Amino acid sequence: MELKENLDYYLEHGLYVFTEAYLRKRGYCCGSRCRHCPYPREVQAQTACLRLEGRPIQTREEFEARFGVVLVKP
Repeated sequence: MELKENLDYYLEHGLYVFTEAYLRKRGYCCGSRCRHCPYPREVQAQTACLRLEGRPIQTREEFEARFGVVLVKP
């Protein structure tokens, strides 16, 4: 998937910041504590722990196998 600046991300001090629209489209929380993460705090906390343990979630399928379908904030 090709990323589009100002739609999927923006640059801040030379760093990429993903937008909420992109994170929704990607379909899973990676546990990186993204600024605009639309997933519930409990899910973010669990995925962050998995990442720290060296077992990050890397696909939508893996995310849904662990958490089921998660409703994200509107």
